[in-house]
Amino acid sequence: MGRIIAIANQKGGVGKSTTAINLSACLAELGQRVLLIDIDPQGNTTSGVGVDKDNVNATLYELLVGECEISDCLIENVFENLSLIPSNVNLSGAEIELVGVEGREFLLKNHIDSIRDNYDFIIMDCPPSLNVLTINAMTTADSVLVPIQCEYYALEGLTQLIHTIELVQNRLNPDLDIEGVVFTMYDARTNLSLQVVENVKNNLDQSIYKTIIPRNVRLAEAPSYGLPITLYDKRSVGAESYRLLAEEVLHREDEEWR
Repeated sequence: MGRIIAIANQKGGVGKSTTAINLSACLAELGQRVLLIDIDPQGNTTSGVGVDKDNVNATLYELLVGECEISDCLIENVFENLSLIPSNVNLSGAEIELVGVEGREFLLKNHIDSIRDNYDFIIMDCPPSLNVLTINAMTTADSVLVPIQCEYYALEGLTQLIHTIELVQNRLNPDLDIEGVVFTMYDARTNLSLQVVENVKNNLDQSIYKTIIPRNVRLAEAPSYGLPITLYDKRSVGAESYRLLAEEVLHREDEEWR
C-alpha cells in the first residue's frame, strides 16, 4: 500500500511545488512508483513536470466534480516511474461547486483509495490556503510534510496549519501524522537562515528533517524547462539536496527523527 504525503503550508512561496516535484522525481529515480497530484489551481506542479496545463483533457477538477473517472485524468509515466494527476485554474471553482455536496471532504480519498496500491508513494501539492482542497488532501494523506522557508516570518501561520491538522485528526482522519518540517531556500551566507533554523527547532515540537534545501539558481530555473532538477541539472546542489531528502523520506521509519 502506497504512502500518501500531503505537502502543505498556508504561506505561499515556501517551496511547496518545488518540493513536490523534486521529491517525487528523486523517489522515482530510486525506483519507487510515484503518483504526483497537483491540488493547486495555479497548476505550477503540472507545468513543472512539462505538462501543458491548459491543454489536458481532464484534470483534478473534473474528477472532484464527477465529470470524469480517475483513469481519464491520470497521466502515466510523465517521467520514468512518475505519473501525474494535473490541475489548472478550473480547480479554483471547486470550492464553490462542492458546497452542499455530502462527504465533500472525502471526495479525493474515495478516488485515491482505489489506486493507492499501484504506487509506492503518492505526493500531493496543496494550495497555499486552508480550504476544501487542502482538507481533501489531509483526509486522503497518511502524513503532512511542511516546507518552511528560511526567512523572518517562517513561523507565521505555522501554528494555524498545525491547528488545522489537529482538527482533521480529531474529526476526519485520526491516522494523519505530521511527516515533518523541511527547511527550504537556505542561504548559508546569511545569519538569518541559521537563526530561523534554530528558532524553529527550539519552538516547534515536530519532526525536522536533517536535509536542508539550499537557495539554488538551478532549482529556480528547472520549472521553466518543465523538468525536475534531477533531469535539468542532476549534479547541482539542489539535485543532491532533494536526493538526500528522498532518502530520508524513504527510510523515515528506519530510525527516530525527532
